[in-house]
Amino acid sequence: MSDEQATPRPRTSRAKAPAEKPVSKPRAAKREAQGGGNGGFQTPAYIGLRQRYHDEVQPALQREFGYSNPMQIPRVEKVIVNIGLGEAIQNAKAVDAAVGDLAIITGQRPIVTRAKRSIAQFRLRAGMPIGAKVTLRGQRMYDFLERTLNLALPRIRDFRGIPTRSFDGRGNFSLGLREQLVYPEIDYDKIDRLRGFEVSIVTTARTDEEGRKLLQLLGMPFQAT
Repeated sequence: MSDEQATPRPRTSRAKAPAEKPVSKPRAAKREAQGGGNGGFQTPAYIGLRQRYHDEVQPALQREFGYSNPMQIPRVEKVIVNIGLGEAIQNAKAVDAAVGDLAIITGQRPIVTRAKRSIAQFRLRAGMPIGAKVTLRGQRMYDFLERTLNLALPRIRDFRGIPTRSFDGRGNFSLGLREQLVYPEIDYDKIDRLRGFEVSIVTTARTDEEGRKLLQLLGMPFQAT
């Protein structure tokens, strides 16, 4: 065998193109929801009352009040559901019952509110539980409002509409309900007693007129003035 035949020929290296990783289905769905993966933007898909606000309420408010900037259009910022528990001074189990009712109604775990100072005549000491509250935002807030407007309020006996006098001068509205049974999620046989609570609707409206129109378009059944 000659030296020429024995010498191996040098091999030229061929760099392989990196294989494209397959996009998983969840990642592909997320990319499509964000605009197809090409830098586009797609409005998030809302449901229920939240979708109605974006489709109907926003354009109606802009037409009526002539907002030049869409950010000026009033919206519901948060909803606070609050129960006062004076009975908790003598009955500690009342707090647990109220917290359970609020959790069922709102779908969110409430926080217990406590006294900030002592009042001797009421046998109240600082730090004692005196209530419970929930602060709702986002889709959960809209779901609660929708159930309140469409299910709870029509169940009130002799209901003739909501008075408009409970605005605070800055577009925020408070609604008092006398019992938790107006919500169909509450089982009458499982509650220890009837309790009233307050629903505070905080909006970005600058005036009561704007706040009232916002809630009216969302379906709040105000009394005729």
